[in-house]
Amino acid sequence: MKGRVLVTGASGFIGQNLVRRLAAAGWQVRAASRKPMVTSTSAETVGLPELADDADWRPLVAGVSHVVHLAGIAHATRTIPDSTYHAVNARAVGSLAAAAVAAGVTRVVMMSSIRAQCGASSVGVVDEGRAAEPIDAYGRSKLEGERLLGEGLASSLTSWCVLRPVLVYGPGVKGNMAALARMARTPWPLPIGGLTAQRSLLGLANLAGAVDHALLAPNAADATFLLADPGPMTVPEIVGAMRQGLGRHRGIFGLPMTPLRLAANAVGRQSVWERIAGDLVVSTARLEASGWRPLETAGEGIARWMREVRG
Repeated sequence: MKGRVLVTGASGFIGQNLVRRLAAAGWQVRAASRKPMVTSTSAETVGLPELADDADWRPLVAGVSHVVHLAGIAHATRTIPDSTYHAVNARAVGSLAAAAVAAGVTRVVMMSSIRAQCGASSVGVVDEGRAAEPIDAYGRSKLEGERLLGEGLASSLTSWCVLRPVLVYGPGVKGNMAALARMARTPWPLPIGGLTAQRSLLGLANLAGAVDHALLAPNAADATFLLADPGPMTVPEIVGAMRQGLGRHRGIFGLPMTPLRLAANAVGRQSVWERIAGDLVVSTARLEASGWRPLETAGEGIARWMREVRG
């Protein structure tokens, strides 16, 4: 047994998968969530306090050696006040850090986001050496949470590690990746061949491996890492990999993209267009230098995901 790890946000898309994988990797898991959850593992399930309030972390961290903090607001929207983002994604992290120190926790791993580093798209390859420039309340709150974690654990025996993942895919995913999966399942050829932007992606398998590494690796202590699968992909390549996993022909052809861009702008979906038509490629060289090794490329992971859901 590697130790006892508290996973917050354990009932979410990432959390449910991570609990299973950490348990399989030899961790004794305490799974904390606001929603009742049933797990096929031997994980201990506990309630998660309301993070917008002054959460009392002491009962959750008592008796654990490590913490993986996933809980928080995990998306950017204008309907959530900045103060709520700050309370949930930043202030709660600071209080978690204080409780971890008091409980003698060995290491806290925080799941941040690429949005703490940059916007939905970026020119050139993004790495940790580039100054963090979040463009919205979500990204700013994640970056502030990172700062409060480091400050709260400074000069203590508890180390920290921050992971900034890109867009995550896998069973249960929502949003744009779910929409692409629905497109891939249709029988028709798709006119998306003109979408040439490169996007880094992250599968649940590589994410879990990185968390396991971040919990224990000496070279991951007190460090921040970007996290992605090897091999950025275009939208046509993503859909092609999905159809490969479904045992289907690629069925993709190209049309001029200008009408699609204009249509997106006309209906107020500029941000969606930016996510599918703008580049966002990150380097994981720093994480790999610390000893992490990805299990599969993005293309391999997407095809495997589709094979699994196909049954």
